[in-house]
Parts: sequence; structure tokens; C-alpha cells
Amino acid sequence: MNITYIGHSAICFKGENTTILVDPFITGNPWVEGKSYELNPDYIFVSHGHGDHTGDAASIARKSGATIIAPFELASYFSRLGVKTHPMHIGGKYNFPFGFVKLTSALHGSGFIEKDRIIYLGNPAGFLWELDGIVFYFAGDTGLTLDMQLLADYNIDYAFLPIGGNFTMDIDDAVKAATFIKAKNVMPIHYNTFDLIKADPGEFATKLLDVGITPFIIKPGESKEI
Repeated sequence: MNITYIGHSAICFKGENTTILVDPFITGNPWVEGKSYELNPDYIFVSHGHGDHTGDAASIARKSGATIIAPFELASYFSRLGVKTHPMHIGGKYNFPFGFVKLTSALHGSGFIEKDRIIYLGNPAGFLWELDGIVFYFAGDTGLTLDMQLLADYNIDYAFLPIGGNFTMDIDDAVKAATFIKAKNVMPIHYNTFDLIKADPGEFATKLLDVGITPFIIKPGESKEI
């Protein structure tokens, strides 16, 4: 499997027969400047309704024919834009052709401002899923929560945790989250895109090692085979 970290929270997972794109913030993402991506996903996961996560989901879905998987209200919004969706909600689990997907809780917001009104887009979420026999957890934008302890039961292979602070967990809270989740490998996301979320992934990696957890680092714009 190939994992490409586009930057911020945008990640592409290219499996044997299925490609999953998560929170595809492409246009306006400073990590993408000067880079070009051929994105042809089968499914697009969107964790919540902020612009730096909904990103280019609708346009990519139209072009590729991908199905957007998102919390109900957000999926309903995308449906009105004329793309295929599969609505879910927190705690819900569904078996797709590639494997299961379960929505997990996230402590954050979801919505955007359009002219003079706020568009509410339901609860934010994280994603727990299996692809090619590998179990992944994408926390989305969230603060630290004791609910993360429940995820240890899923024997997660790769976890993706925000470390930028201000809007989400910072490095120390993300390390604590990693001890709750007990994933085999943990990767930092949602950092250094904007001044308010500056964080050092190297510091995060060191602190993970200090508690016996294996860091998994992909620089924005790069890929790794797992």
C-alpha cells in the first residue's frame, strides 16, 4: 500500500484495489504549492465541515466518481452538490467492499460561514477503517478524550493524530492520545500549515519513542510504502 501525505490533514491511501482520500484540502493548501497530484479515489472521507478539510472533496468526487463518506449532515450537504455520498454517524459501523468503516467521536466543530450566515454541518468525526487487512485510525480535528482508550481494542496498525494545538491537540496531548490508542505506528498531522498551529514533528516523534510508541513520519508532499 502507498500512503501519500499531501499536507495538513489530507492523506491518500492507495491499496491493491481501492484508493481512499481523506480530508482533501488541495486548493489553497500551502503544502501543495508547486506540486501536482493525480487523485482518482474510490472513496473520500471527510471528517467535518471546515474548509481546510472539506477542501476539494466535491470537485474530486465529480471527476473520479468517488463516494464521499461523512457524518450525516455533511454528507447531505455534499449530496446537494450532486455527488455520491454514504452518510454515517458517530459510533456507526458499515462494511464496504474494501473493509469496515466506523465513525469515532471528535471534540471540535463543523460548519462554515457563507456570506452573512453560518452553515451548520453536524458533528465532527474521526475514522476507523480497514483496507487490505490494515487497520487505520484518523482522529480528525479533536481535543484529547478518554474515549480514545476504547480504540485500543481494534489493534490499530497506523494512527494519524493532530499535533498543532490551538484548534486541536498539541504535541503532549497527542502523545497521551497515542498511549490510549496503542497503535503500532503513529503519524502527526494538522501542523505548520498556519502560524497558529506550528509544531515540531521531530519533537513529537521523540516523545513517542520515550513512551515506547513507534513514530511514523511522512513529510508533506512525500509518500511511503507500507
